[in-house]
Amino acid sequence: MAAAPRLTCGRAIAGAGLALALAGCQLGYYAHLARGQADLLCRREPIADVLADATLAPEARARLQRALDARRFAARAMGLPDNGSYTLYADLGRPYAVWNVYAAPELSLDAHEWCYPLTGCLAYRGYYSEARARDEAARLAAEGWDVHVGPVAAYSTLGWFDDPVLNTMLRWPEDVLAGSVMHELAHQQLFVKGDTAFNESFATFVERQGLAQYLEGQPPLREQAARHERQQAEFVGLMLETRRRLEAVYAGPAPDDDKRRAKQEELARLRREYEALKAGWGGDAAYDSWMADGFNNARLLPFGLYHEWVPAFAALFREAGGEWAAFYREAEQLAQLDPEPRRERLRRLRGS
Repeated sequence: MAAAPRLTCGRAIAGAGLALALAGCQLGYYAHLARGQADLLCRREPIADVLADATLAPEARARLQRALDARRFAARAMGLPDNGSYTLYADLGRPYAVWNVYAAPELSLDAHEWCYPLTGCLAYRGYYSEARARDEAARLAAEGWDVHVGPVAAYSTLGWFDDPVLNTMLRWPEDVLAGSVMHELAHQQLFVKGDTAFNESFATFVERQGLAQYLEGQPPLREQAARHERQQAEFVGLMLETRRRLEAVYAGPAPDDDKRRAKQEELARLRREYEALKAGWGGDAAYDSWMADGFNNARLLPFGLYHEWVPAFAALFREAGGEWAAFYREAEQLAQLDPEPRRERLRRLRGS
C-alpha cells in the first residue's frame, strides 16, 4: 500500500484554499467548505500512530484495525485506489462529519439540485455546521419546498486528499465500517460529474459486493453483516415502494388538494408498515432515529439516489464475469455516455 505521510496544517489549508479558488462564486459558502475541509485535514494522523497508544480503548482499536484490513483488501482484491486514504485517522470532536440538505417540491420527488465547479450538480448541499444546514433548510422551507437535513458520518473528497477514518465512523459495527471504506473508495474509482444517482448506486453496489467477498471465511462477522443487509434491504424496499406510490399520486390527474391528502395517507401508511417491519425484526430499533422526524418528499430522496441503479450494476458485474477490472472498464464506458443514453443503458441492465 502506498505510504501516507502526515499532512502539515499549512499544506492542508493551502489545498483547501486551492479548492476555494477553483470555486469562483458563492464565496461565503465555499469559504465555509474550505475552512471545514482544512480543519479535518489538520486533524489527521497515521492510524499506526494511534494504534501505538497503549491507552486506546479496545473497541476503537478493533474498529481502526478493521478499517485498515478492509482498506488492504479493497486495494488488493477489488482493485480500488491504493493511496493514503483510510490509513489516517481524524477526531473531529463532533458526532457527524457534515450535514446534507435535501429539498423537493411539495408534490414531486424531483430533487432540487445545487451546482458546483468540480462535481457538477448534486441533489444535496453539505455543511460542516448543523446550524448552517438548518438555516439553509429553513430558507427553502419558507419558499415552499419539502426539506430534510441528513447527518453524514463520512464522505469522499474523490481523491483530492487522503481521506481519513473519522471518529464519527467508529460507532458503526465492524461490517458497516468495512463496507463504508469500500463505498468511499469507490467514489475515488469512478465519479460522474452531475449524476448523483449513478455515483451513489455504483458505490453502493461496490460496497455490497466487496463486503460479501471480504467476509468469506469470517462466519461471525458474515452472519452479522447478513442480518444488517436483510434489514437494510427490507427497510429500503419499504421506502422505495412508498416513493413509487407517491410518484403515481403526483403524476395523476387529481386536483392538488386531493394529492396533498393522498400524500399524508401514504406517509401514515409508511409509519404503520415500518412498525410491522420492526416487529418482524424482534423489535430491533436500528431505524427508529430515521423514522423519528416528520416525513416528506425530501426525506425520501436519498433512497432513490443511493439505490436506483444498484440492480443495474449487479447485472453489469455479472456480464463482466465477476472480474473487478472488467467491471470498472464497463462502468467507465457507461460513465462516458451522455446522460439519457446512460440512463437507458442502466434501465436495460436493470430490466425495466
